[in-house]
Amino acid sequence: MPAEVEAEARKHFDVTMRDSNAPLSQAEMVQALEGYDAILPTLGDQFSAEVFAQATPRAVMLANFGVGYNHIDVAAARVKGLIVSNTPGAVTDATADTAMTLMLMSARRAGEAERLVRSGQWEGWHPTQMLGMHLTGKTVGIVGMGRIGQAIARRCHFGFGMTVAYFTRSPKHLDFDTTPYDDLHALAGAVDVLVLAVPGGNETRNLIDAAVMDAMQPHAHLVNISRGDVVDEDALIAALQNGTIGGAGLDVYAREPQVPAALVALDNVVLLPHLGTAALDVRTDMGLMALRNLRAVLIDGQDAPNAV
Repeated sequence: MPAEVEAEARKHFDVTMRDSNAPLSQAEMVQALEGYDAILPTLGDQFSAEVFAQATPRAVMLANFGVGYNHIDVAAARVKGLIVSNTPGAVTDATADTAMTLMLMSARRAGEAERLVRSGQWEGWHPTQMLGMHLTGKTVGIVGMGRIGQAIARRCHFGFGMTVAYFTRSPKHLDFDTTPYDDLHALAGAVDVLVLAVPGGNETRNLIDAAVMDAMQPHAHLVNISRGDVVDEDALIAALQNGTIGGAGLDVYAREPQVPAALVALDNVVLLPHLGTAALDVRTDMGLMALRNLRAVLIDGQDAPNAV
């Protein structure tokens, strides 16, 4: 926990800090629900319906440290009388920046090139060395046009002169030209980079399957900064191995922190360890927002500003 967040928490609450960054076990989650008034969980803490069923909670709130909350069964929490909140807004720009990092790294083969230099096998510059895809002026397709999707779109349009297309549940009105698609496969076939910015959960699990990747152009790149299970990882591995798509940039995985060995073995995929919001000021903002949610409910007797 960032020091500023911990200090702020101790000003208002009797705080127990864990010594480990490992996800809570099921028994630890039940114990926390029964032993504390509120819990500040992170994305590795799988508060499932089974966990809530085993507990007689003293807790009245889960103030999630992050915007994504698909690791919490919100319906089961509500049955037990718990409020669930998240931290929207605080993560938007940092996550969009990570999407751009992955787009550039994948398209320009930066990860592969960095490994070449470290290996000592680089033989010097020549005209056809490590040729990748130039992003400027290309077409990006964004799946999910919420806060983060729109932030990515703005960076692509204004920063790289890219044509922006998107697929989302409801039409969006942006202050620059974009092209909405109502067919995901059609979008996949029309773009040079397909970026995933949808929430996780049952509705989007394996949304990007073999059929979507088959629709993509052979030079196109897939970038995922949403949740790992939005992509069928087996289908992605096959698409990368077979040249169905040109490459991928991933910050999230279906079973974190486990990454399939077949992905690790591939040169045409960039693998980051869920860095989306990994900047001190961003994580501090997230923590302080989570605390504001807690204070509203536990101290002020009000609704959480960011209840889900």
